[in-house]
Amino acid sequence: MTAAQQTPASAPNISARRLLRAADRAYLATHRRGDADYPGWPYAALVLLAVDHDATPLLLISGLAEHTRDIAADDRVALLVDGTAGLDEPLTGARATILGRAERTSDQRHRARFLSRHPGAAMYADFKDFGFYRVGVDRAHLVAGFGRVHWIGGAELIDRADDAAELIAAEQDIVAHMNQDHADAIGLYATRLLNLPAGEWTMTGIDAEGCDLRMAGRVARLDFSRRVATVEQAQAELVRLAKQARAA
Repeated sequence: MTAAQQTPASAPNISARRLLRAADRAYLATHRRGDADYPGWPYAALVLLAVDHDATPLLLISGLAEHTRDIAADDRVALLVDGTAGLDEPLTGARATILGRAERTSDQRHRARFLSRHPGAAMYADFKDFGFYRVGVDRAHLVAGFGRVHWIGGAELIDRADDAAELIAAEQDIVAHMNQDHADAIGLYATRLLNLPAGEWTMTGIDAEGCDLRMAGRVARLDFSRRVATVEQAQAELVRLAKQARAA
């Protein structure tokens, strides 16, 4: 059993990672550079967010944007991930600030994961001024509600996923198979297990800790009850969840 399997789901690092995996957007803060009037001032912008298999944040941003120019001069950034949507009292909900360093990436897996999460971004992903970035996490600050505040080290937040090489390699095949042959099960995941509206839900990603769903502009996250590292384990968990949904 891995350390991740031994850690309770309520542990701060697991809660923060689940929040990060579930988000499709974040607020990116950078330090202003090259601005004679406001040098060093913080600057925040809304960005689309995806994550790699280990939960490292992934961004697609334009070189013409103010925050990208800032990153070129100072790669230190903060990402605020907000999990409070829909709450009557937002401050009772969870949010996390990720501190890290942004670097441009040409890894095709990063590109594939981002565009699967945000298919509309394919229209501009290949524009010369756009680029994919990964944010190497140094630490995170989780506020899980009143009085539930934790600093989390980057090594604790990130799931190294060393055991999941087989699953990572097969991700696109698994997702394609589920969307083509098991759309009914995906719909049940959304409606029966996550209590979401019925519609044309699709799967956009799968990792060792869960799978990502999407319908039009809405995303959802289905966490697994156990860690999966192989195709066989993933299949067993997806079948189990489908049975659970049908019995609900």
